[in-house]
Amino acid sequence: MDADVTDSAGTPADPDLPAGDTPQGRSQGRSPGKAQEEPGVTDPKEEPEPGAVPENEAPQDSGDEGEAGAGEDSEGGGGDGDGGRHGSDGKSTAGAQTWADHPKDGSASRRKRPWLRWAALGASFLVMISAGAGWWLYKKLDGNITTDTSAAAELKVYEKERPTPVAMDAQNILLIGSDSRSGDNREYGRDDGGSQRSDTTILLHLAADRKSATAVSLPRDLMVEVPKCRTGDDKESREQFTQFNSAFELGGTACTIRTVERLTGIRIDHHMVVDFNGFKDMVDAVDGVEICLKEPIDDKDARLELPAGRQTLNGEEALGYVRARKTLGDGSDTERMERQQKFLGALVNKMQSNGVLLNPTRLYPVLDAATKSLTTDPGLDSLRDLYDLVRSMRDVPTDQVQFLTVPRQPYRQNPNRDELIEPDASELFKQLREDKPVAVVPADELKEKEEEKEKRKAQDEKPDDAGSDSESPTPTPTYSGSSAADDLCEQ
Repeated sequence: MDADVTDSAGTPADPDLPAGDTPQGRSQGRSPGKAQEEPGVTDPKEEPEPGAVPENEAPQDSGDEGEAGAGEDSEGGGGDGDGGRHGSDGKSTAGAQTWADHPKDGSASRRKRPWLRWAALGASFLVMISAGAGWWLYKKLDGNITTDTSAAAELKVYEKERPTPVAMDAQNILLIGSDSRSGDNREYGRDDGGSQRSDTTILLHLAADRKSATAVSLPRDLMVEVPKCRTGDDKESREQFTQFNSAFELGGTACTIRTVERLTGIRIDHHMVVDFNGFKDMVDAVDGVEICLKEPIDDKDARLELPAGRQTLNGEEALGYVRARKTLGDGSDTERMERQQKFLGALVNKMQSNGVLLNPTRLYPVLDAATKSLTTDPGLDSLRDLYDLVRSMRDVPTDQVQFLTVPRQPYRQNPNRDELIEPDASELFKQLREDKPVAVVPADELKEKEEEKEKRKAQDEKPDDAGSDSESPTPTPTYSGSSAADDLCEQ
């Protein structure tokens, strides 16, 4: 054997020894009879005595063979590790161990650390269970959503009539509250065969920079031009001037979208249809929404009986509150829309202030409630699409989530219907179409501003006061409305 050949791999770590202690007489990847070079050897080129330990035969723990083995080790190296301590006569001291003293199959090490394998196995099992549960919840929520393919197909047919998008990164979503009385909604009124009605329609504009969101309510009784639409029996209705919610009853979602686009000149990117039960379940999922009543409510039609003052409404009570007409205010649809807007603002505020959008545990029941009663276009029919939409709105300040009703007044030929106030309505639609800001203030504050504006006009007629209090060349249009930051009890 060439004396210059040594094992350069070093000594393997012993799991039962402290760091830095190396047993003597060991070799890595070699037969037991070949000694390994150890730190501290007197003569590193000195070869161990051939045949000191017969090949394939381990030294014994005690007896003459053990003494001989110890002598061999002493001759091969004089390290001070635990496995290499010797007495003055060269014999092993009590408790000394060599590499060969350990069982060859490593059973002692396995007996000492069985919990490592069990811990790893348990962790792997938990990861698999968690991943499986997460995938099941995702598929469940994803499967809750109903896709409206028929509306997408009809809109494609009338593509040439639709407006061209102006602000490409902005999003315009039409939210439709279904007033169908069929199925689970029979308890809220007469079942007329499941005919569709748009009880509430809101045009939601998300600014391109996602720093503001503007929700514009369109009155159900607003007189508008409804285009020719394909009806449920596959016929085509005639173009007509009628009240707005007739469009949904005539031709469903596609007809409503085309009517809104013709009215506003705004391209609708997506739509969502939500029924009564979805609204109720969402309110329950956030543990109710707080409102304030100046007077008590006792409305049998809305099945609503509430005392005056601050209180938290559950889903059933909230639905009655936003739909009641006869016993609240002047009983008009206009006042009901304002009440709906303020309640939706309080709902948004509750979700943001309580961290619902950032907490998966609290967000899941909200998503479950929403998706169960949601019908969307193919562009929003997956949980991923909805999550991306919600995430894009997550950082919008609550005071920039604004609600208003399109400027309207009683229709001249029928005071029970509405018509647009011009040029205010057209100015609002232009601002949204071009993704420019709008501002909202309470109705009484807006009235005061208009009175001040009239006074300034009168003052400007005087030469010495001309331009003393002039307005900005391009002021932000201001409308009567509210924001999600408003406290319903302070109004």
